[in-house]
Amino acid sequence: LLEKVTAWAPTPAETIARMNRALREFRIRGVATNLTFLEAIINHPSFADNSYTTKFIDTTPELFQQVKRQDRATKLINYLADVSVNGHPETRGRPQPKADAAAPVVPYLNGNVPGGSKQKLDVLGPQKFAAWMRDQKEVLVTDTTMRDGHQSLLATRMRTHDIAGIAGTYARALPQLLSLECWGGATFDVAMRFLTEDPWERLSLVREAAPNLLLQMLLRGANGVGYTNYPDNVVQHFVKQAASGGIDLFRVFDCLNWVDNMRVAMDAVGAEGKLIEAAICYTGDILDPARAKYDLKYYVGLARELQAAGAHIIAVKDMAGLLKPSAARVLFKALREATDLPIHFHTHDT
Repeated sequence: LLEKVTAWAPTPAETIARMNRALREFRIRGVATNLTFLEAIINHPSFADNSYTTKFIDTTPELFQQVKRQDRATKLINYLADVSVNGHPETRGRPQPKADAAAPVVPYLNGNVPGGSKQKLDVLGPQKFAAWMRDQKEVLVTDTTMRDGHQSLLATRMRTHDIAGIAGTYARALPQLLSLECWGGATFDVAMRFLTEDPWERLSLVREAAPNLLLQMLLRGANGVGYTNYPDNVVQHFVKQAASGGIDLFRVFDCLNWVDNMRVAMDAVGAEGKLIEAAICYTGDILDPARAKYDLKYYVGLARELQAAGAHIIAVKDMAGLLKPSAARVLFKALREATDLPIHFHTHDT
């Protein structure tokens, strides 16, 4: 097997650096290679200063004194194969679990579904519901298991069967939840492309099983639930269909906090009489004066702009887990003073 690698850059030093990186990033398993030998050649001072001759390899024995690569992946694969075939040495000989062990059963609570946030929204409407949220002294909670939970931890691979199967228990056991985040983000395309499922059917089943809870989705502004900008009428029609299918609360965001890229989606949500939750993507550290680009003034200005654009709720989307408790205290206080909207906080560091 012969593999040819070519590197190019404006200067010899940059070219060597690129080639060195390419060689170090090669992963070839199961056969011997000359990768470390080639690394030794291009990293030698004589090669770098162009003083080598045709006898370079013959007269430079240190080229053959190479450090063997650790090859952790092959070691791990060998270990897994050994344990799979021969069993773990600490458990070898132990009795196997019974084949007829009881399968896990989804808990189900019988009885009527009590009223919840969905009914409150239907009675109050979006603006009065948002005012009610702001007036609450206790923390209102959104469960993200059905959307961001498995999107962040399980590559969005939870199936409709499991999500719809537990939704009824949520409705009966947790009627005090503010919302169930169960749709949007990556769940839409993963359902179709990888799970061979219909995301609209999932939404319908969750709506049927949990008629008392607000259903929430993540909407990427002009990108909808895709990865490119869509025409305005596509975004508008998608929002209309999602609202008709059962979504009550739309968290609309733009990864660059560009409000103009959110307006079409926000207006479409408002036209359907649903809750517009406009998100601010948090980055930096507002308490660090050396990081002045994304300071408190920046976020307060964004919140005011989003309120003027028609938002009912301001979401602080801390998708990288950067917002420290001390900074959160300062930020939330400033946002509440700058607007009369409730603040919905979302954070994770996956």
